Amino acid sequence: MTSDLRPYRGRFAPSPTGDLHFGSLVAAVASFLEARSRNGQWLIRIEDIDPPREVAGSAERILRDVRRLGMAPDGPVLYQSTREKAYQDAVDWLLEHGEAYWCGCSRSDLPKSGIYPGTCRGGVGKGLRPRSIRIRTIKEEISFTDEVQGQQRQSVENTTGDFVIWRADGLPAYQLAVVVDDAFQGVTHVVRGADLLDSSPRQILLQRRLGFQSPAYAHVPVVLGQDGLKLSKRLRADPVSNQAPKEAISAALRFLGQDPPQGTGLAELWDWALANWNLRKVPRKNQIPQISGP
Repeated sequence: MTSDLRPYRGRFAPSPTGDLHFGSLVAAVASFLEARSRNGQWLIRIEDIDPPREVAGSAERILRDVRRLGMAPDGPVLYQSTREKAYQDAVDWLLEHGEAYWCGCSRSDLPKSGIYPGTCRGGVGKGLRPRSIRIRTIKEEISFTDEVQGQQRQSVENTTGDFVIWRADGLPAYQLAVVVDDAFQGVTHVVRGADLLDSSPRQILLQRRLGFQSPAYAHVPVVLGQDGLKLSKRLRADPVSNQAPKEAISAALRFLGQDPPQGTGLAELWDWALANWNLRKVPRKNQIPQISGP
């Protein structure tokens, strides 16, 4: 990972597909404390570019819970739904410079491996119509050092092939939007769940193609339910709003390998966390939290 001399700027970027649950809280607390402990800024971005999956009112409830729990962003909240022109400009530039191309394939056209074979690289295949836009990948291996998970290497071409950056339904793909917005917001460090670790090489590839500086990455472990599956808003994980703020933050700190004191109030707990936060203590492995629930 290259050194970044810019002032630290981190972010928490939830999707409004449900209320804030413990898994999302862990990511929020880790990104907040890493930013604050390094005298940096902490931003919030609502990733609301997938209307079919969004739940009415969840963005407002997520923001309310984050503030109720003692975390305030350093600046106005950015909504991806206001950024369509920026995404369109980015994809237009990639098309113009031959870095991306129109594709007529549907999911059913993909091989079982899920790796795109380049069917439309030389033009939309016979009998197909333009549906989505894909980025051209190369055999170059993307490598970076994650501050929690360690050294990472991936050949995007061998792992996913040319991946979609503009969807068939006319919406920007997550990989494109997050790269464009991290650059726009000047994000220097991304602290998020390890379920997104495999996305990082694709995002780094896009950053390079668009001429953006890559942020540093730290992927904290994913919270698992008692069934061993990732907690998910879509799976109706219990919202953090059902738990008292101090208990929720204490549980998140313990999950992140910290050892918070008992019997203190929320303000004192945050004071302790800011003074004692240590990213090196964060475990790598996904785990079931040792709590009755949030």
